[in-house]
Amino acid sequence: MPEFDAEFRNRLIELLAWRRDVRRFRRDPLPAGTLERLLAIAALAPSVGLSQPWRFAIVEDAGRRAAVRAEFERANRDALAAYEGQAARDYARLKLAGLDDAPVQLAVFADTATAQGRGLGRRTMPETIEYSAVIAVHTLWLAARAEGIGLGWVSILDAATVARALDVPDAWSFVGYLCLGYPETDDHTPALERAGWEHRRPAASVVLKR
Repeated sequence: MPEFDAEFRNRLIELLAWRRDVRRFRRDPLPAGTLERLLAIAALAPSVGLSQPWRFAIVEDAGRRAAVRAEFERANRDALAAYEGQAARDYARLKLAGLDDAPVQLAVFADTATAQGRGLGRRTMPETIEYSAVIAVHTLWLAARAEGIGLGWVSILDAATVARALDVPDAWSFVGYLCLGYPETDDHTPALERAGWEHRRPAASVVLKR
């Protein structure tokens, strides 16, 4: 196997630390072939039973983008209504999507009916099919960040509404809606932490020994 020296390991940690959920994008398009290359890297992700269930819908049609944007606005209003007082004011100040500026919009699904992998590992935990697609998203995220490209994961959406808007097969389970593009600024600290919404906990606080 290849050897990964200390310098490489340190750079890998640096990449993980700099992986941000980007909400503010420049409108510059990505160079031709960039998205396809990043998706090829994402497909190197591990998957349950080697099922490779991830399905990527590149959303270019203006009407479909508008439908997703409208669904985000509806879901965001509902989310705001669930908070009260200072929490509601804090939530209202957050920028939670880059749908207006990101040059690339990408919906990720997991094909729950795929025959690939022959069901290995999914009989007792069928949700691992979605987990596999999530790992592909994270792989894409790191690959993009290594090239200075930002990614924002929009989760304030109703899954069924997005699936209808994009007209995908019924067996495709919605995992996430991604915005990709060059970020307006580079920030080491997560936006939610900068806004005072939440702070990252140390790993030791979530480790349980038995």
